[in-house]
Order: sequence, then C-alpha cells, then structure tokens
Amino acid sequence: MRSVVFVAPFFLETTLRFVRAAARPDVRLGLVSQQPLEQLPADLRPRLAGHWRVDNALDPRHLANAARGLAGQIGQPERMIGVLEHLQVPLAEAREALGIPGLGVEAAKNFRDKDRMKKVLSDAGLPCARHRLVSDAASARAFAAEIGFPLVAKPPAGAGAAGTYRLDDGPALDQALAMLRPSPARPTLLEEFLTGEEFSFESVFVRGEPVWCSLTRYLPTPLDVLRNPWIQWCVLLPREVDHPRFDDIRRVGFRAVKTLGLETGLSHMEWFRLAGDRIAISEVGARPPGAQMTPLTSWAHSFDLYEAWARLMIFDRFAPPERRYAAGAAFLRGQGRGRVKAVRGLRELQRELGELVVDHNLPRAGQAPSSSYEGDGFIIVRHPQTSVVEKALARIVSTIRVELG
Repeated sequence: MRSVVFVAPFFLETTLRFVRAAARPDVRLGLVSQQPLEQLPADLRPRLAGHWRVDNALDPRHLANAARGLAGQIGQPERMIGVLEHLQVPLAEAREALGIPGLGVEAAKNFRDKDRMKKVLSDAGLPCARHRLVSDAASARAFAAEIGFPLVAKPPAGAGAAGTYRLDDGPALDQALAMLRPSPARPTLLEEFLTGEEFSFESVFVRGEPVWCSLTRYLPTPLDVLRNPWIQWCVLLPREVDHPRFDDIRRVGFRAVKTLGLETGLSHMEWFRLAGDRIAISEVGARPPGAQMTPLTSWAHSFDLYEAWARLMIFDRFAPPERRYAAGAAFLRGQGRGRVKAVRGLRELQRELGELVVDHNLPRAGQAPSSSYEGDGFIIVRHPQTSVVEKALARIVSTIRVELG
C-alpha cells in the first residue's frame, strides 16, 4: 500500500473527481486543503487516511509542513500530487524539500512560465509563436513594431485563456498596457497572434517515454470565445487520432513534452495548424486538461481517465486504451443580461439526438451566468463516426438558446 498526499486547495467538483480516483483501496490518501474537512462531501471523508488544513496551498513551505504532519496519519509520503495548474511549481518545490519523487522544480517552471517555456522550445528547434516578455510600454511597442498586429497579451504564468487578450492595433495595445501595467516585478507576455485551426494534444509519459496520446479540436478558438461571450462553442475529439494528418503533431508534441522535462505524467498542449499545413505550439501544461476533455476522453475510450491518471501518478502505470468513439462537448452560454430565465430547444434536440447524448449539465432557471469560458452548462455526445459527432455539435449550438433576464 502506497502513502500519497493529494493537494486540493478547494473542494471544486472537478478536483474532487480526481481525489475520488486517488482514494483507492491500495492507497493511504492524505488530503491537504484550505477548506476544513467538514466541508468535504460526507461519502469521501471515510476514504481518506488523513487530512491537513493549510492557510495557503500555493506556499511550498506550507505544503511540506503538511506532508510532514500527515506522515503521522498515513506513513511517510511516497507521492505528492495535485491537478491544478497553479500548484505545479509549489508541489515540485515541496517534493524536492521532502525527497519525494515526481516532477522536478526546473521542469515544473518550464511548464508554468510561458516565456521560459517558449525559450526552451525555440532553443530546441520546436515551432512556437514568436514572443517577448515585456516590463514596460516601450519594449511592448518595440515588439509590436517588429512583429506587427494582431498580438496576444497574457500573464507569463497564466492558465488556459484566463487573462488573455487579443490586440488588433496600437490603441488596443495602449489600452492593455494601461490595464496590465507591465513592470520588472509583473511583466506581461506578448505573442504573435496565430491564425488557423486550434487543437489540444494530450500525452502520457512513463519514466521518460511516451506511451499514449490524444487530441481535440476547438470550434472556434478559446480566444474568440472570450472576445464574444455569446458564442456557444465546442470541443471535438475525433476518433481518427492516429490519422497520418496528425503525424507531425505526434512527433513534435512528444518531443516538446520531453524537452520541457516531464518524466511521468499526463500533459495538455494547445497548438495551431497554420497556413501551409505548418504547426505551432501555443503552450503546454504538466496536468490533466480542462474544458470537459477528461470526461470526453473517458467517453471516447469507454474507460475512466480520472482513475487512469491516479494510477499513473501513484504507481507509474498506464494501460493505453482503445479509441472506440468520437466525442464532443458543446458549451452553453447565455444570451442577454441577468440570471438564466429559460433554456430553449431542448425538446427538439432530444428528439433528434436521442442516444448520442451521453452526459449533460444544463443551466437552471435562476442560475447566475458564469464568467468562465466554459459557460453555463454543457452537452456531451459520442458516436463511432466523427462526422456524426461534428454534425450533432453544430446542431446543439444552433438550436439551444440560454435566455437571460
């Protein structure tokens, strides 16, 4: 039986799915959180061997002290894990202080610091967006003059599309500079705006070797979604992940993840297919993917990726699954202002799609609209043919209307 520390600052629904997967019969699981144990779902508490509350789960000293304290409840920790992007560097620092194996500090920084990441990738000859870390307005304008518009501005240690802005011209850059106020202490990352199809690339490494991969396509791109809050967008996971069209990203993606330093784990990469069929890496995370991609991958393979991730991180084992289906998620977003008033088009879709729908989380009347790019709810569909799933997703976003008022 292996003793494992899981760091979950807050008891979010998605995070708890990974906690449940790690609470295996052959694991003594200790949970570190900022929330008290009493707020954990009652059915999960008996499955824990220990709990330690900290004031700041992003402080590696607090995490190391929590692991030392949990040793009296679960035994000497042999693994220390977590799924959130912001946790990866603090976790690596705590592991290093305690001598626990896992993603190292330098590798964690390669994945977390997007400017550092692109330098590492560029130095290795891997394709990625031209970029510059700017600490004042003058350097930002110099980069814009060199590269041209449009540009993307983002925090160097961001997650997903949070805090990311498209800048189409000089006035937009000036507005972003006034809002972001870049400085040596708080620089801003500027990148060329990549135009093309945007995808993700998920990969699993075990002891430095790639053993599995998957990919999804964004329809449209997440940045377009952030700029247009009315867009109901989709993530499509095609069945033909081994198609020759994706040979280039499999080759480049595996090499990029290895170059950044992942030994054992699940990674999530965002990348573009540009004009001329070229590819470019946007960014990479040493963590499970968001935007319902973990359940999508589970549905496409008829297996549990949450459980597979836990086994990978705790025991260094991963059994590559067979892809049996294509799958897709349509994200529902409100039209108008105020709270959710009604959801239109559900009966029509139910008649048309029937058993294609395998999961859903529908907006409820009175619900406050979400500020997340994932919107106010989702519908997941799957089918053995990718074209059927793609048509179903298009039908969902053209039929469903979430009315606010």
